[in-house]
Amino acid sequence: MSIRIITDSTVDADITYTKNFSIVPMTVTFGEEEYSDGVNLSKQEFYGKLENSDVLPKTSQASPDAFARVFKTLGKDEEAIVITVTSRLSGTYQSARLAAEDFPNVRVVDSRNVSIGSGVLAEYAQKCVDKGMGLDELFEHLIQKRDEICLVARLDTLEYLKKGGRISGVTAFAGGVLNIKPVVTMKDGELVMLGKARGSKKANNFLVEQIEQNGVDYDDPILLGYTGTSDAMLQEYISDSRALWDGKVDHLDCEQLCSVIGTHAGPGAVAIAFFRKNSAAL
Repeated sequence: MSIRIITDSTVDADITYTKNFSIVPMTVTFGEEEYSDGVNLSKQEFYGKLENSDVLPKTSQASPDAFARVFKTLGKDEEAIVITVTSRLSGTYQSARLAAEDFPNVRVVDSRNVSIGSGVLAEYAQKCVDKGMGLDELFEHLIQKRDEICLVARLDTLEYLKKGGRISGVTAFAGGVLNIKPVVTMKDGELVMLGKARGSKKANNFLVEQIEQNGVDYDDPILLGYTGTSDAMLQEYISDSRALWDGKVDHLDCEQLCSVIGTHAGPGAVAIAFFRKNSAAL
């Protein structure tokens, strides 16, 4: 039996992997205009609209029917592992579970992460499939492996958190004046604040410190990501963190982050996802 990897469209992985994945799109709505994420709205188009819109877009979870349509394309000798965005932020995992009830050859994994955090798990799953791991063993292994994922990110602006009602206008204004860059992580499937830094340089250093504390397993997938139409902030971070990567990886895979993250983070955010070596940092 062969195993296919299926994800929702918020799971950001490198094209080397996603070209072989089946991807179930979420819905993105700008005002009266509705789009299928990644189908008739690319990431570049999404960020172009986001940066020119006064109102935040809305994102809707993938439906059970959307997953079922993909499951029906599985061949007689094919099984599937589904990896979704964290169930704490979206009902997409539950949609996939409901659809999978009619498909005994499908297993669904809640990544407890988002974007490239889910992406490194999907890439790892493909590596396990390529090594010949069976469906049930793979499912159990991914449930354990997801707890080793570390996702850290820094925001460049507080404006989009203000638009989304997550912080006040006064807080956003003060943060802008002081050039505050929040640094966040995922913990138990939820986004939590790690701290704040004044200016990009200090924020990048904060990210490096967090990564060093967790320790990077360089043998497992690593992904870097950015929001917005330009990767300039990400390239600045890579330059500031060069000591982490030089001589340890051949190259760094970089991705635009998904619409769910982009909507609330706004442009200019930088994120890093990897598997930690230091379990004490959990």
